[in-house]
Amino acid sequence: MTITHSASTLVLGLLLCSVLHAQQSTTDNAALLQAVDARSAESKARDAARNPYQTLEFFQVEPGMTVAEASPGGGWYTEILANYLGPDGTLYGVNNPDQMWALYPNSTEEWRAERIAGTAQFPKLVADVTDNGIKAEGFTFNTVPPNVVGTVDRVLFMRALHGLNRFEDQIGSRTQALAATRSMLKDDGMVGVVQHRAVPTDSESGTDGSRGYLEEADVIEFFEDAGFELVDTAEINANPNDVPGPEDIVWRLPPSLATSRDNPELRVQMQAIGESDRMTLLFKKASS
Repeated sequence: MTITHSASTLVLGLLLCSVLHAQQSTTDNAALLQAVDARSAESKARDAARNPYQTLEFFQVEPGMTVAEASPGGGWYTEILANYLGPDGTLYGVNNPDQMWALYPNSTEEWRAERIAGTAQFPKLVADVTDNGIKAEGFTFNTVPPNVVGTVDRVLFMRALHGLNRFEDQIGSRTQALAATRSMLKDDGMVGVVQHRAVPTDSESGTDGSRGYLEEADVIEFFEDAGFELVDTAEINANPNDVPGPEDIVWRLPPSLATSRDNPELRVQMQAIGESDRMTLLFKKASS
């Protein structure tokens, strides 16, 4: 077969584009690897259970994106994201509504105050882990600033859904959070979810989030009802050793080990299981 000059030029152009795309992908992956690897040994000790590199790759997070992290807590994922997104990126820390903290049994005034204050302190949390100039802001799911609406590339729920679902009946927290999530996203934006996974059961008892676990089918339904479509699932964060019974709480496992503080034998058993079995899901906004 004879290839004309114009055809050969087209083929060469396509090949060049492919090479450039591969180089860009490699560069992005190298940036993520660097962000993951640059942390302290203490932070990296949990990588085997949390798989941050594979998880963020699966969620298609890229440098320069605008990302909203639900319930960033102490900033374990924040450190990776802030350094990976870089100076052209934006990172939002989106906390639960202030009124939700008072619903937790046995919560103290000091504990509630710390969590409420954590929202405004999110930029400082980011500044403590990088000086690369990334833009950062904190707010709650029910106080999303108008300028954020329609600007976010990714919203990430890293083990952050169970609390929102736990208090859905009292204050509609899950429904409101997912509606806020959809409003924040660009039309092509996506949502990444990592969540402690319950064993499927015919009973709803204990799978409302109060034990930390949710059923995967329920989570998918929550998002579909909120105007999302499931893009893909992965077993990146699965742990087949974690088969919780109907009374088991996720905090019995590492790193909390909450139920074995005075029982060394039980603690060994929990450590042998490892961290929780987790679903990993990717959603996109459904067409209107």
